[in-house]
Amino acid sequence: MVGVSEAPRSGLIAILRGITPDEVVAVGSALVEAGFHAIEVPLNSPDPYRSIELLATNFGRVCPVGAGTVLHPEEVERARSAGAEIIVSPDTHPEVIAATRALGMRSYPGVATATEAFGAIRAGARSLKLFPSTALGISGMRALSAVLPVGVELIPVGGVDESNLAEWRAAGAGGAGIGTSVYRPGDSAGEVRVKARRLSDIWASTL
Repeated sequence: MVGVSEAPRSGLIAILRGITPDEVVAVGSALVEAGFHAIEVPLNSPDPYRSIELLATNFGRVCPVGAGTVLHPEEVERARSAGAEIIVSPDTHPEVIAATRALGMRSYPGVATATEAFGAIRAGARSLKLFPSTALGISGMRALSAVLPVGVELIPVGGVDESNLAEWRAAGAGGAGIGTSVYRPGDSAGEVRVKARRLSDIWASTL
């Protein structure tokens, strides 16, 4: 078994799919003010590396910034150059995990089975993106958590919203990736702030 240290706790991660550089600072400010713990810009967004750079410059000291939908090792280095500290992928790609670790960044590979989870752990990941979380559900996450090494956290992504966030946390999730429940393309910073505050309050009040 791969040795792992104390379990990380990622908290709430905002997934800003479709965000543009023109709006990212205002939206990022709203998320930070509302208490989100990290912000991810998927690479299939418009000009994603510029958005990552702007977020990292303005909020990187208080809120880690990540690149999402990272599929290739070369994207890891480019994201790091833009200021990203986190690399998030929809799949488990050992070379992406290795490249991320080599640059001192945190890797969040996507897993949906025990085989994928242990493959990601052996490659060096400690935070696993449970994706799509609806495939396993909360009971499935509990079952998977029971066999994972101490020091590995599961982050449900896909379908996490106000109606089930408390249940995911109570079941042991180390965090949650929140996409359309906190930001949809075209949302104003004010709209994001209201939704983010509700989600943050739920997370903070759940034991």
